[in-house]
Amino acid sequence: MMSAKMRGGLRALVLVGLCVAMACWTVPSVASTALAPTPTPKDVPYPGMLKLDVDLRDAPRRIYRMHETIPVQAGPLTLFYPKWPLPDHAPDGAIANVAGLVITANGRQLPWRRDLGDMFTLHLEVPAGVDHIELAFQYLSPGAGVWYGYEVWSTPHLVDLDPTQVAFYPAGYYTRRIQIEPSFTLPSGWRYATALELAGRSGDVLRFKPLDFSDFIDSPLIAGEYFQRIDLAPGAKVPVHLDIVGDSAASVAISDAQVTGFRNLVTQLHALFRSHHYDHYDLLLTVSDHVDGTGLEHHQSSLDMASADFLTDTDAFVADATLLPHEFTHSWNGKFRRPADMWTPTFNEIQPADMVWAYEGLTEYWSGVLAVRSGLLSAAQYRDALAATTAAMAHRTGRRWRSLQDVADSAQLLYFNGNHWSNYRRATDFYPEGELLWLDVDTRIRELSHDRRSLDDFAKAFYAMDDGSHVTRTYTFDELVAALNGVQAYDWAGFLRSRLDYTGDKLPEHGVARGGWKLVYTAQPSDYAQAVAHAHHSVDLAYSLGATLGTDGEVRDVQWDGPAYAAGLVPGMKVVAVDGSGFSADVLERAVASAQGSTTPITLAVSYVGTFSTLQVDYHGGLRYPHLARVDGTPDYIGEIATARK
Repeated sequence: MMSAKMRGGLRALVLVGLCVAMACWTVPSVASTALAPTPTPKDVPYPGMLKLDVDLRDAPRRIYRMHETIPVQAGPLTLFYPKWPLPDHAPDGAIANVAGLVITANGRQLPWRRDLGDMFTLHLEVPAGVDHIELAFQYLSPGAGVWYGYEVWSTPHLVDLDPTQVAFYPAGYYTRRIQIEPSFTLPSGWRYATALELAGRSGDVLRFKPLDFSDFIDSPLIAGEYFQRIDLAPGAKVPVHLDIVGDSAASVAISDAQVTGFRNLVTQLHALFRSHHYDHYDLLLTVSDHVDGTGLEHHQSSLDMASADFLTDTDAFVADATLLPHEFTHSWNGKFRRPADMWTPTFNEIQPADMVWAYEGLTEYWSGVLAVRSGLLSAAQYRDALAATTAAMAHRTGRRWRSLQDVADSAQLLYFNGNHWSNYRRATDFYPEGELLWLDVDTRIRELSHDRRSLDDFAKAFYAMDDGSHVTRTYTFDELVAALNGVQAYDWAGFLRSRLDYTGDKLPEHGVARGGWKLVYTAQPSDYAQAVAHAHHSVDLAYSLGATLGTDGEVRDVQWDGPAYAAGLVPGMKVVAVDGSGFSADVLERAVASAQGSTTPITLAVSYVGTFSTLQVDYHGGLRYPHLARVDGTPDYIGEIATARK
């Protein structure tokens, strides 16, 4: 047998031989030394081009595979994974879904260490003689229970890809100064759409033209077995397309009336803003019950996710008719014009949302206006939608303690809150309350100018600049106020602050009343409300019983201090019986109606965390559903707002 000393000597000789043969270098460690500080970003070109290959052939199993090459220099290196990927208004980058990360240089694996103060930052040491590193990793799309946008993004028939999920980038540079060359491999035979510009294709491998990292992150991709592409601007110099993927051929079918509505949307957007800030635009629409429903705006595209029956069921379409108008509008309001705090040189700096009431609230206002002007909603449906929003905000008990400004300031928390107690805690109310705020502004301009000017004039003044340019133009609160004053002189700063800082029981926005209408309640829900209830499987008794439920009986929210609250009902309970009869939406609604004028409480049998109990709801006011009623003798500004522009 060979002695231990002889074995050690032979091992050393073998290692020396290997090092000579492989140009061996020492792999530095980052585990036992102090981590280098994260460099401050510089507005200078990054040396070299990143290359990224994304393999989506396993997307049906919710697995994306990445291989990334990053040019480097020897010494400390910090890598970022996007943490604040606008438009999310939250540090919600999906790094928790990244797995299998291996970084190599010249075929050797390099150690790396996560920053203890920032989970989205990695540190490593690049050895001498290395001019590039390679990253191999997977993105594992999780299942239910994860916050929106990162829940489920693929099915056996389709995939939605947000570039924030699939790339790291070097710290120390503005992302607009980092160049990347991406490629994607699709499942066999799948068709795709993206704002990225194709450089070449070989089978299912797509190679795209190099672009800066900011634009890459801003360019999602959809692909699927069932796909349809609609030209929304036939013959136009600036193309606009609607690209649809779904889980079946039936789900991607679109009617002629819907095509007309979406084509009208393009026309109405340009009539409103008198400009565009893209070379081409793609509305990327996914229709599936297995992909998390949301909408994400981008400069030259939007990622829109709706239910599988969105295009085939009238109620589903009406319920989400403002989704595509909202995200398309963001190309102007949010991507081109943006509150100054929300512009950052990289995707890893804090993006304060203190003016999200302008970013999202104004977009929400215009999404309804554009939907009705385009014919996606009728004038009656638009008014009924306004009634629903007005009633919801008028009964927002959380307004007693929390202002709209605080809701905006804490946006990054509210996206994670869920629906329970949202009436009292408040949710992302800068959408619906922001809509009412900007209706208030619009009708006030019309009133002050004797109907000669409107928020449409503000839109032209604020967005019709740098036509065709993609370069973001930021603004401050004072600059926004100045732009409003340029349309109509008024104390806009005081006007906005009085609404942003308000706490109390009253509705501070007066756009509905100034618009010539008033909020009323009847025992019959509007057609719009019935469509929303059907599409969202909901039972809305917020303004009577004081609760909203699912059609399965699960309590979604309870009005703080309302009748149901007083009886002990809480979100998360499940109503299993009403007055001795098994639960259904009809049974509950009939019980509320029958209790009107009576003194007998409504009896609810409920289950909650493994226990059963009986609650007595002492409510006798009957069913109450919101509507708008015309006020005679006043200008119908809401009717004017809903009228299509030329």
